[in-house]
Amino acid sequence: MLNGLFSSLFNSTGAAAIAPGSFLLCVAASLLIGLCLCLMVQWRSRSSESFAITLALLPASVCVVIMMVNGNLGAGVAVAGAFSLVRFRSAAGSGREISAVFIAMGAGLLAGMGFLAYAALFALVLGGMMMVYTAFHLGSRCGAQYRQLRITIPESLNYVHVFDPVLETYTSQHTLTQVKSTNMGSMFRLTYDIVMQPGLPEKNMLDELRCLNGNLEISLCCQETENAGL
Repeated sequence: MLNGLFSSLFNSTGAAAIAPGSFLLCVAASLLIGLCLCLMVQWRSRSSESFAITLALLPASVCVVIMMVNGNLGAGVAVAGAFSLVRFRSAAGSGREISAVFIAMGAGLLAGMGFLAYAALFALVLGGMMMVYTAFHLGSRCGAQYRQLRITIPESLNYVHVFDPVLETYTSQHTLTQVKSTNMGSMFRLTYDIVMQPGLPEKNMLDELRCLNGNLEISLCCQETENAGL
């Protein structure tokens, strides 16, 4: 009686019914894997509450879908197409968030096929490697002395080569990437991508630049990576 309650009403495909105990076990394992993966991804990183909840529930959602497909190739293709529509209804995330979503979907896929140990191992290994890469700041441009320099100058100042002597002293590489008018056109803001010389104090460079731009605003920060999102 109980098994008949959880069997499909459409038995034309001949798919085997999933036992309620196996179903609950897979879903519970997927929820636990999703929670662990969410905690690992959020380590030393900032993400929204909605993304954290989504990441924790995603493996269970994929697990249920895979169990219901139950080897039906046509249904699997339809489900893949339905998941692809999510991309067009949501804002593009960072590369880290997209990687976490793929890891969660992979773990849910393994759990839905019944490989619970492989699903847990897959999530732990890839989540752990993400934590290791985060701890070592893999790909961080700040660690390599890459900086972005913004200098505000009056409109009367010829900026073409006026800062070159100072930048050549304190940087190994400098490139003027943007010139933008500001303050109702009465000033310009120059943006440089620079690589600092190791061992030279940044404050001395800023003091010399202030003498050249009339003590107007100067900012020095890590270079922005525009292609961080995929």
